[in-house]
Amino acid sequence: MILGFAQNGCVNDALNYFYEMHSRNMRPDTFTMVSVIPALAELSVTRQAKWIHGFCIRSCLDDDIFVMTALVDMYAKCGAIHTARKLFDRMNERHVTTWNAMIDGYGTHGLGKAGLELFNEMQKGVVKPNDVTFLSVLSACSHAGMVEEGLSYFTSMKRDYGIEPGMDHYGAMVDLLGRAGRLNEAWNFIRKMPIEPGINVYGAMLGACKIHKNVELGEKAANKLFALNPDEGGYHVLLANIYATASMWGEVAKVRTTMKKKGLQKTPGCSVVELRNEVHSFYSGTTNHPQSKKIYAYLEELGNKIKAAGYVPDTSSIHDVEDDIKEQLNSTHSERLAIAFGLLNTSQGTPIHIRKNLRVCGDCHTATKYISLVTGREIIVRDMQRFHHFKNGTCSCGDYW
Repeated sequence: MILGFAQNGCVNDALNYFYEMHSRNMRPDTFTMVSVIPALAELSVTRQAKWIHGFCIRSCLDDDIFVMTALVDMYAKCGAIHTARKLFDRMNERHVTTWNAMIDGYGTHGLGKAGLELFNEMQKGVVKPNDVTFLSVLSACSHAGMVEEGLSYFTSMKRDYGIEPGMDHYGAMVDLLGRAGRLNEAWNFIRKMPIEPGINVYGAMLGACKIHKNVELGEKAANKLFALNPDEGGYHVLLANIYATASMWGEVAKVRTTMKKKGLQKTPGCSVVELRNEVHSFYSGTTNHPQSKKIYAYLEELGNKIKAAGYVPDTSSIHDVEDDIKEQLNSTHSERLAIAFGLLNTSQGTPIHIRKNLRVCGDCHTATKYISLVTGREIIVRDMQRFHHFKNGTCSCGDYW
């Protein structure tokens, strides 16, 4: 039951069954732990992560290679990458999945160089990399902007290890080139693929076109995606945003009309923050939280402070409303509500941990850098792609994400 819930995204149900099992004094085994630990990793709740780690120690499961691998992966996904590495280094034996978890962790934290150093260490040992290893390596290169290294590893996987690239590897390569602004190369790469490009390949291309504001290639990628998955509203939203940044408001209106006719919806942005063993969820522009009045008042105060520090709102993707309304719409995105709540309810010096289901928008990324500057607080945001560690007005991603 625990595994079934965890694999189908019902992480709270998986945890509740585990806690019930524990309350009945039923001793968990390795299979139980490697089923429940990934559920905690998805929640990204540090306090519970530490509790489950302690439970593994008390249950004498901390020398099991698969339990330890799950813990390494969990800590990396909870933002505690240094703790993950400490556990990794303590292991007497490592499975290929252990190496994969650590390399992937470095990648999602933007520590591509550390990930590649670990991969080079792996190559010197007895454990051989597999297709997942190379996917983690390519992803690490992508998030760190290490394009030439990524191209080299992509060639190496087949030449040196006999591993045939799959759709995910091709998607990672398009992401690698696209993030770096090499959009024409990315498109030519897609055209030369020996297999029919899938949704993740064109999705990576569309995302890159959004970042670099390329209308022509964005339209091409979007049309491919509409043919492959006509019921996904997110791709329509991305295309509309590309048009908006180019001030092509007529095209924006056409996309929105199409979405309305087809009944397509944008996935609402949701950010969560843990406080005293309770998880608080926030959706953009909502006022249903008990502290909503305090949160919105504090956001207005923060807005004035960060503007005084040099923040300039980016409202280029919003139209048909006055400028002050544009700023208000941006300032009430879910991550800002969660950040304000965290700042209001924790003491000075306490890091704020936020998890968001979508990619952080450019304006919120800039605003959060300034919020970390004026408040003197560290803010850690895990979005759908990677971790952002904001501190003293800068982000660990170096504005490359």
